[in-house]
Amino acid sequence: MEEKLFELMTKMYSDITSKLEAMDKKLDKKADKSDIVHIENKSDTNTKALFDGYKQFYEKLNILDNKINELSSKVEKQEVEVKVIKGGKS
Repeated sequence: MEEKLFELMTKMYSDITSKLEAMDKKLDKKADKSDIVHIENKSDTNTKALFDGYKQFYEKLNILDNKINELSSKVEKQEVEVKVIKGGKS
C-alpha cells in the first residue's frame, strides 16, 4: 500500500514539475523584463494611491470624532445647566 502511495506521489510530483516548467517557458517567451518592471511600477503607483486614500479617510475620521466629542461635551453641559435652572425654579 505504501509503495503504491509513494509511486502515486512521485508521478504527481513529476507531472506538477513538468507543468510548472512549461508555464515558466511560456512566461519567459511572453513577458520580458520591461513588462515586469511596468507591472511593478503600476502596482506601486496603485498601492501609493490606496495608501493616500486610506490616510485621508483616517484623518477625516479623526476630525469627525473630535467634533462629535465636542458636541457631546456641549450637550452634557447644557443638560447640567437645564437641571440647575429647573432646580432653582422649584
